[in-house]
Amino acid sequence: MTGSLEPYNLFLSDPTLQRAAEREGAGSAAVDLTAFGERVGSQEVFGWGFDANRNSPELVTHDRVGERIDEVRYHPSYHRLMDLSVGAGIHSSHYDGTPGDGAYVARTVRMHLISQVEVGHGCPTSMTGAVLPALREQPDLAEMWEPRIRTRSYDPRLVEPSTKSGNLLGMGLTEKQGGSDVRANTSAAVAVDGGGPCGEYRLTGHKWFTSAPMSDAFMVLAQASGGISCFLVPRVLPDGTRNSLRLMRLKDKLGNRSNASSELEYTDAAGWLVGEEGRGINVILKMVNATRVDVTNWSVSLMRQAVSQAAWHLSQREAFGDLLIDKPLMQNVLADLQLETEVGTMMTMRLAGAFERAPIDEHEAAFLRLSSAVAKYWLSKRSTPVVREALECVGGNGYVEESILPRLYREAPLNAIWEGAGNVIALDVLRALQRSPESGEAFLAELELASGADRTFDHMLRLLRDTLAAPTDEVHARRLVEQLAVCWGASLCLRHEPEIADAYVRSRLDGDWGSELGTLGSQIDVDAIARRAVPIQR
Repeated sequence: MTGSLEPYNLFLSDPTLQRAAEREGAGSAAVDLTAFGERVGSQEVFGWGFDANRNSPELVTHDRVGERIDEVRYHPSYHRLMDLSVGAGIHSSHYDGTPGDGAYVARTVRMHLISQVEVGHGCPTSMTGAVLPALREQPDLAEMWEPRIRTRSYDPRLVEPSTKSGNLLGMGLTEKQGGSDVRANTSAAVAVDGGGPCGEYRLTGHKWFTSAPMSDAFMVLAQASGGISCFLVPRVLPDGTRNSLRLMRLKDKLGNRSNASSELEYTDAAGWLVGEEGRGINVILKMVNATRVDVTNWSVSLMRQAVSQAAWHLSQREAFGDLLIDKPLMQNVLADLQLETEVGTMMTMRLAGAFERAPIDEHEAAFLRLSSAVAKYWLSKRSTPVVREALECVGGNGYVEESILPRLYREAPLNAIWEGAGNVIALDVLRALQRSPESGEAFLAELELASGADRTFDHMLRLLRDTLAAPTDEVHARRLVEQLAVCWGASLCLRHEPEIADAYVRSRLDGDWGSELGTLGSQIDVDAIARRAVPIQR
């Protein structure tokens, strides 16, 4: 039998993450990140993650005397996780610095670390962190709400927002008749006293998925006279009365069980227009683009934790006379899992750096436009098979809840749906290439930084450039995104992690790979790569 991995320092145990964070500008935060990695890796915090998922949120529609209250009640461990994340500034610390100083990258590392332990509570912290670019489209509202959002205080009370020590914000986009096609939304917004930017409207309709329904306010899409528009809709109005938002039920989900996802109905609810009528999608995309980076990060967090658990088990467990990690076939499996995880880590940190510098760097902005979609598609797809194979490495013990692996496995498919399912993201890649050709050039320029390091890579890069020069049919969009992703992964390996570069290029680009993980070729040093996966205990 083997002992549990935790407690351990999630930051110090991951050299690839440390190097990537430093490259992208967060080197000065290493001491704070080390301390956070130690705290998150404690048995206490791991225990909170188990408890918050074992005890799902409860919807309470009425109080004891029959008055409608529409509240969601969470297990105390959920509140402890929220308090830890908000206190660490995961929702807002990046607004305290200046673009390019590494604050957003450091914040992304913190999100990566705590999401390995419990990812469900990351939803409200992510949405709150993403709301300000959209809210700033309406300066009057931003002036009112931004100071409340940027505190480090978690205040779960359902009271008038200005009386709280800190606010959290969510969003409501999809409806049952439209799903990802938000232009098909039927929720209606009627202006009060003429409406207009920052004007009051009355909203009536429904939202099929509204996560974190106990947020203090939501960014909501609804049809106004000028077209689909974005509104800020608070839970409690300035006079202290509750807005007419009705929680119809909570979703009974495959995973992500600590996080309440609700069906929310609006009946003459008060909301304030953000930006101009008819520009709602443009406004809300500023929020969606930021949360998309977090969803990508969560995919890699699940991979990292699953592979860490598997590698720790294999390094401790003896079977058939040897440690499992000394068995060549098991080394092949673990090495393959580690390749996926290290590349995912580098992609995510590179995205974080581009996201931070985009406001001040045109090249980074162009690169981000395409790379955020490519990474979101690819990493959310790779997460599920990686977690599944890691679970298999642990065997029967990996199939029981105490191992954390079943929870990671249930979480993994969600990230391929959240903020755009695979087809939506693949089409977004085509749209970026067609409407913003500079994004394709910026992406290729990034890949070409590794030119000359490997013949196979150089050949694939030439083919990729030829492919991008010709229009791509919609039916082949997914194949194109895969090509972009694996070439980007190879470039990152060749430039930053040369010890694994040959293995990645030979398998992912040169075809020396089977149809399942654990089928690396005979020329690859699987022993050395597998041992990189074992968490370093310090």
